[in-house]
Amino acid sequence: MELLRCSVFAIALKADSPPVYILSDTETGSRLELVPSRGGIATRWQVENQEIFYFDRDRFADPSLSVRGGIPILFPICGNLPDNQYHLNGQTYTLKQHGFARDLPWQASQQAVTEAASLTLELVSNETTLSQYPFDFKLAFTFELHGHILDLRQRFSNRSDRPMPFATGLHPYFWVSDKTQLEFEIPSSQYRNHLTGRLESFSGAFDFSQPEIDLAFQDLQAQAATVTDHQLRRRLTLSWSSDYTRLVFWTVQGKDYYCLEPWTAPRNALNSGENLLILEPQQTLETHVRMAVAFL
Repeated sequence: MELLRCSVFAIALKADSPPVYILSDTETGSRLELVPSRGGIATRWQVENQEIFYFDRDRFADPSLSVRGGIPILFPICGNLPDNQYHLNGQTYTLKQHGFARDLPWQASQQAVTEAASLTLELVSNETTLSQYPFDFKLAFTFELHGHILDLRQRFSNRSDRPMPFATGLHPYFWVSDKTQLEFEIPSSQYRNHLTGRLESFSGAFDFSQPEIDLAFQDLQAQAATVTDHQLRRRLTLSWSSDYTRLVFWTVQGKDYYCLEPWTAPRNALNSGENLLILEPQQTLETHVRMAVAFL
């Protein structure tokens, strides 16, 4: 069912189970699929009819499993906590890895097809979130598709009567068939190895013979990174606003994906306070992440 259309951009709703919103740019053959009821996730992005994201549809079909693919949303933490616990004002709370936003149903709100195909998804605190994270909040994430670009504009609103600490991030899975054909430009010379806990130097390349690579780049010297896929002859540029302080790289041997994830704070920030965002009562913070594809 088509909802909005102009000469170039369109938004349609596919009445699947669960329902899927489809944003499209007819001039460039770009298309984005969003599933609000499954964590507000973007499941598919095509540019000039080429697949940009990896997506495991078998895992997606089982709601008891975490989604592998697309762009899971991380909030109010990035990564995991020791024993999945954090302490606040004398209380102990439990939060599983990456928080709850990627598991809860979001609601579609504003739509537009003027300068882009644009859809806003919203998540509001409820009894489930308050038991894990005692703050009244509203999240509004706007996905804007135009040409070879996907913009994600995030608004975080604290509706509580006290300051709200949080971290946020995105966990995009990018499709790749041969990781040895990837070339990286990452604006940092060191990373924290999540598997060993050590701070290590970055030489500009990764050893893909390892079973798993899980690294958090820090001390970022710029707000953009690029990945050139010489086999597919395309370049991805990922850029982010200044609140993001970490860029996580994760991949698993034998899987056709790599993840390049902007995080505002490292693991365990709700306990350590490191780079934690603090939003004052009745205030709103806006952040921005852009993904752009160029063909070589």
